[in-house]
Amino acid sequence: MAVLNDEQVMLRDMVREWADNESPVTAFRKLRNAGTAEGFDRDAWGKLAEMGLAGIVIPEEFGGSDFGYLSLGLVLEQLGRNLAASPLAASAAAASAIVLGGSNAAKAQYLPQIASGALVATLAVDEGPVHDPARIATTVTGGRLTGTKAFVAEGDSAGLFVVAATDGLYLVAGDEGVTRQSRQMADSRSHADIRFEGAPAEKLDVAPQAIIDRATAAVCAEMLGLATQAFETTNDYLKTRVQFGQTLSSFQALQHRMAKLFTEIELMRSAVEGAFEAIDSGRSDIDQAVSLAKAIASDTAKLASREMIQLHGGIGMTDEHDAGFYIKRSAVLEAMWGNAAYHRERFARLNGY
Repeated sequence: MAVLNDEQVMLRDMVREWADNESPVTAFRKLRNAGTAEGFDRDAWGKLAEMGLAGIVIPEEFGGSDFGYLSLGLVLEQLGRNLAASPLAASAAAASAIVLGGSNAAKAQYLPQIASGALVATLAVDEGPVHDPARIATTVTGGRLTGTKAFVAEGDSAGLFVVAATDGLYLVAGDEGVTRQSRQMADSRSHADIRFEGAPAEKLDVAPQAIIDRATAAVCAEMLGLATQAFETTNDYLKTRVQFGQTLSSFQALQHRMAKLFTEIELMRSAVEGAFEAIDSGRSDIDQAVSLAKAIASDTAKLASREMIQLHGGIGMTDEHDAGFYIKRSAVLEAMWGNAAYHRERFARLNGY
């Protein structure tokens, strides 16, 4: 488990307080009911940007706060607790590609806009229903990119795309040669199919997998927050719900289930924070740390969201309760950037098995 410095503790607590007061699950429910294509609240995103969070991995010289990836993980965890809808994870992943591999002109043009929250950026890699970065058909000829990307997070609102082609990553603005088709997903968030037809593209000098790993770690942080809140909500319910003249928390079988879930979440936290620490320190085993975190996070978030429904009984099955939001978002996050099976296999392969 990571040892946080005073600045990180203050950041975590500040975001948690903001999320509880300004973006509770009721805010997400209202957003879901409104059915907006963007899938997030622009005003709320503007407030996060004012707090310096949109530029959390962007250097200060380009308007960012440069708090690092562990700090990004802490923020996403707190937002994930309340299912707060924001493009932070997608924009941070795209920004990291520009920071690590963009030209000076690209950095000066795009990073200040991303840091201010004015520009939403996202990463577009997969072309099929499952994550497979080895199967890319998108091509670039004469500085023009052509191809189709499936299930792009924040694809409805993104003004800038970091796109995987056969020979690496490219920057593509979201106007010329770009068409979008919204996809209706279980989590009621923004996912779109993006078609690029001769879109002007600029090559980035960074390995695609390095950026995918950063995007994957960001997803893990949100899953950690989701699982933690699912546990806390369920635990509180068991302490107050009376059945057969006793609170549910007094039944030993339910105590065992909650104890198991608690230990799994603590293990998940260790793995997720370990992945961010590997990224921040530039270790050689970032790929292994990220795959370990994603495999554990996928299994644990699924367990936590399912236990939340089962232990709430009939009410947990209704749309009026928040449990359904947690299991739906968990399912989508598990599929993003490779599910548990994908990352277990990748981890084994990276270790020579």
